[in-house]
Amino acid sequence: MTRYFFLSEGWLVGRVWEFGGIWNEATWRRKPKIQRLSLGLVEQGETLWLYEAEEAVLMLEVRPEPAHPAAATIGQVMLKRLMDADQVIHRLTTAESLLRP
Repeated sequence: MTRYFFLSEGWLVGRVWEFGGIWNEATWRRKPKIQRLSLGLVEQGETLWLYEAEEAVLMLEVRPEPAHPAAATIGQVMLKRLMDADQVIHRLTTAESLLRP
C-alpha cells in the first residue's frame, strides 16, 4: 500500500523511519522511495504539495529549508501518520483550491 503526505512548500524531508528504525541505506541498498507528485492544494493561504512514499516508510522528519521564514523558529517536525489514498481524496475535495504545476 502506498502512503501519502502533504508537505508545505519550502520544507524538506530529513530522516525516514521504517519498521526496524531509521532507514538504513546500507541494509536496503537504496534510499527510500519518496516522490513529490504534481498535485497540491492551498489551505489558509499555504501551499501544500502531495508526496508519495513507499509502504515501508512509517514516519518522516521534515524541516524548513534554511531560507524559509519558519527555519528561525522551527527545527523539525515528525510526520507519524501518513495517509492512504481515500484520505488524500477527501483532503483534495475539501481544499480551498488545487494546484497543478
